[in-house]
Amino acid sequence: MNYLTLFLKGMAMGAADVVPGVSGGTIAFITGIYERLLNAIKSVNPATVKLLFKEGFAAAWEKVDGTFLLVLFAGIATSIFSLAKALSWCMETYPQLLWAFFFGLIIASAIYVVKQVERWTPAAIIGLIAGAAVAYIITLISPTEASTAPWMVFLAGAIAICAMILPGISGSFILLLMGMYKHVLNAATDRDIVFLGTFMVGCVAGLLAFSHVLSWTFKNFRNTTLAVLAGFMIGSLNKVWPWQNVLKLRINSHGEQVPWIMQNTSPDGYNGDAYLFACLALSVLGFGVVFLLEKFGSQEPDTKPESWNKNEDVLDS
Repeated sequence: MNYLTLFLKGMAMGAADVVPGVSGGTIAFITGIYERLLNAIKSVNPATVKLLFKEGFAAAWEKVDGTFLLVLFAGIATSIFSLAKALSWCMETYPQLLWAFFFGLIIASAIYVVKQVERWTPAAIIGLIAGAAVAYIITLISPTEASTAPWMVFLAGAIAICAMILPGISGSFILLLMGMYKHVLNAATDRDIVFLGTFMVGCVAGLLAFSHVLSWTFKNFRNTTLAVLAGFMIGSLNKVWPWQNVLKLRINSHGEQVPWIMQNTSPDGYNGDAYLFACLALSVLGFGVVFLLEKFGSQEPDTKPESWNKNEDVLDS
């Protein structure tokens, strides 16, 4: 039952990562597995390789919390491959409804993270403002069209994965800014193994490097880090505002006209059916989902089993 719960959390993370503007890290945080995930990823290091040769595969697998990572990433992968087409269709057909749902979700997530800050020191306040400013500026950057050369695919994976594990910063949106989002979505839909393999190698490289930095900040500057993450969420709301009019179009690499520069507007000023009441209902639903996820996540502690400490002692000795 614990594995099923973890798998479903992975699916929720994968669904969030597919949509530009929403972070899988946010889902991990509010479901109570965020720091355990960071610790598990961080433990994939040369010391673990040493343990592999010294104690065997079972000890190394336990050290990296292998079962946890396997089940979680299986859920993420399942969600990405199964929902890629559906979410892509929603974004093209009913974007305002999809954005409305995630707008409510992110507001509630920001409130949740703010509540985790134990002391509002000057550093935490500055961190909140700085995080919001950075995320807001990122949402104003116009997307470009990128090359699909292997080195570019690798680099995109390394950069995007860093954003994906940050609550409030969307890895999909970073891919959108880099001009790689559509390529990745098409590769997932078409099962392009070479492209996806290159992208995943970049993700692994970026994840292993960035997890150490993020874990260190949580350990030494927890309050400020949480405040910055809350700021990221607040600033990212500009990207997921439900009513956005297209100001400029561009021609992509396939010769298709696609939105390029968007402008937020009121429901009355939206060029199309605003679906006002449906959007309000979905925003409330997204808001409520966060608190359901929080309750769902409280069933599993954000810690590793007791064997973690045992393996740390083995390495220390």
